[in-house]
Amino acid sequence: MDRVSAFEEPLKKLLGGPTAKVMADHLDLHTVGDLLHHYPRRYEERGRLTALTDLPLDEHVTVVAQVADARVLTFNGGRGKRLEVTLTDGHGRLQLVFFGHGVHKPHKDLLPGRRAMFAGKVSVFNRKMQLAHPTYQLLDADSADDAGATEAVDAFAGKLLPIYPACKQLDSWRIAKAVDAVLPSAQEAVDPLPEALREGRGFTSLPEALLKIHRPATKADVAAARDRLKWDEAFVLQVALARRRYADTQLPAVARRPVPGGLLDAFDAKLPFTLTDGQRKVSKEIFDDLATEHPMHRLLQGEVGSGKTMVALRAMLAVVDAGGQAAMLAPTEVLAQQHHRSITEMMGELAEGGMLGGADQGTKVVLLTGSMGTAARRQALLDLVTGEAGIVIGTHALIEDKVKFHDLGLVVVDEQHRFGVEQRDALRSKGKQPPHLLVMTATPIPRTVAMTVFGDLETSVLDQLPAGRSPIASHVVPAKDKPHFLSRAWERVREEVENGHQAYVVCPRIGDEDDTAKKKGKKAAEEEAATADKRPPLAVLEIAEQLAKGPLHGLRVEVLHGRMQPDDKDDVMRRFAAGDVDVLVATTVIEVGVNVPNATAMVIMDADRFGVSQLHQLRGRVGRGSAPGLCLLVTEAHEASPARARLSAVAATLDGFELSRIDLEQRREGDVLGQAQSGVRSSLRVLSVIDDEEVIAAARQEAAAVVAADPDLDRLPELRTALDALLDKEREEYLDKG
Repeated sequence: MDRVSAFEEPLKKLLGGPTAKVMADHLDLHTVGDLLHHYPRRYEERGRLTALTDLPLDEHVTVVAQVADARVLTFNGGRGKRLEVTLTDGHGRLQLVFFGHGVHKPHKDLLPGRRAMFAGKVSVFNRKMQLAHPTYQLLDADSADDAGATEAVDAFAGKLLPIYPACKQLDSWRIAKAVDAVLPSAQEAVDPLPEALREGRGFTSLPEALLKIHRPATKADVAAARDRLKWDEAFVLQVALARRRYADTQLPAVARRPVPGGLLDAFDAKLPFTLTDGQRKVSKEIFDDLATEHPMHRLLQGEVGSGKTMVALRAMLAVVDAGGQAAMLAPTEVLAQQHHRSITEMMGELAEGGMLGGADQGTKVVLLTGSMGTAARRQALLDLVTGEAGIVIGTHALIEDKVKFHDLGLVVVDEQHRFGVEQRDALRSKGKQPPHLLVMTATPIPRTVAMTVFGDLETSVLDQLPAGRSPIASHVVPAKDKPHFLSRAWERVREEVENGHQAYVVCPRIGDEDDTAKKKGKKAAEEEAATADKRPPLAVLEIAEQLAKGPLHGLRVEVLHGRMQPDDKDDVMRRFAAGDVDVLVATTVIEVGVNVPNATAMVIMDADRFGVSQLHQLRGRVGRGSAPGLCLLVTEAHEASPARARLSAVAATLDGFELSRIDLEQRREGDVLGQAQSGVRSSLRVLSVIDDEEVIAAARQEAAAVVAADPDLDRLPELRTALDALLDKEREEYLDKG
């Protein structure tokens, strides 16, 4: 068996069809390599019991515990039997229940004093944590007369018991047994780390790391194995990203340098305020990139209102100065129109120029969206192809075949989602040479995530708010515990309107959906009714009606949501911006880019149904003018619940980077990379993008050096093999979103 095929061997050959099928269907493990990289989640010490007091609800767990007592109860006149077993760890207790024919064996096995591993889903019944029909393995040496127990004791003779990520169909100890069957193949592992790097950092070999992670003799073994395996994950991913960056540096681009005394200088001279230090620093990074003869690929991230648009506009003006054109892409027509309005207002007469880069220092700024009238669209296309328009702002309509540029030099993408490869290539083809690219996001991204998810882009951060931005006070409104707090919230909204300001009310749902209750079976409806927490999220249409008739009676209340026609949405937003609407009741459609400086208050209903980052984005819609902002987070969540803790964290800080870190920690590792990195997500098993900043930063540095010295990795065939394994089709699509 050669070195590669050992890891590619199907599990069916070694484990048999049924076990291999369960592993494939429920754990996404198909080959020997997949199983060897399915690492234990944690380790239990043989003599120590699992803490039972902090088990996560609704999750499949594996615990080591001691039986405190067991009793059989009968019901239905003696026809039905239920076995209740109480486990203890010396502090907390956990109840097990077995019904019907499943009572006999556990009643015989689970005697008081016995120790075992138990696996099942944690639920609550009568306010007690319980596992219903858990599987178990006895661990006592004195129960060795039982064949299963003998096997368990033999299998876990070591001091540390590995606890694997498991599922209902396959317990941790059955996974451990399967790992034993494939562990000899660990010797065949292809080591991706260059020898000099491995020795320089004192890492153990990959085969040894795999043996130690699965069957450690000591905690030091686990630490050494995890250190090594973290490096593999970080390094291989960073090599993939470094190669993408390297490939971009090989593309030609036209250097675009601002012209002294040109459009940019004229714009800066008429600015009514001074740029922040952050804006100046980031502008310099961008101008340095624009001055090179390969395309800029830069991510500009900054808080809502930190002045990203100003930085992007100055970059566009520099490109126009240099004889090129700049295009800004917005995710929606509403946002494109808003950018067009604000940019033409900021530029004033400089947006009314004639010829591109002409001596009159002006240029033309045009809008291009899908719903424009034919005549306006034709004129905009003409202005682009002749070079009359130096700046164009639009939606994805910009990348259609009909759109031709005179000389496209810079593309600014203003959205949180990255471009796919097709859009990027379509845009690149519109320039005489590939244009420079600036991607902007208002979602604060911790440095480690930026290096991992957006690792093929250079990153600039704006973390200073411009002068004149007002503070936003945030408060949690516990509607269930203190209903008078909610009444006071509506009084505060009235006060803001009476003072000449406006307010948003945000709801998680639109409302007016089909009557789903009728479609549900009786049983499902009863189950839902029995769970107090399952109230449907509050809806825009219902809340707007209640407010207009009740606490906000007499105010001009309007709704805004995604199911409205584009023209209707634009009309509502235009009237809200003009001050003709007092209170806008909306879904998260207002989350990105809506800029109404006169809106000072926001009430977010069912705030616990939103993520931390989303709440922060929404809150950024108020406090955009000179008056202070107010954000009220309304919730019915219990005071001690994680949801309330999350809301309290949002209310306690306006630092988006701090909040995004909290968000990631609470959402756990599996969700951290989200859809932005769907392909690579499954490849991160021990690397934590939250906690392992030093590892990721060091791996990025090493990867850049390796790729600079050997771009095609000709001298590192093992690394090339590991890279090929990482970059299956799905992952390549992710990387191609650069």
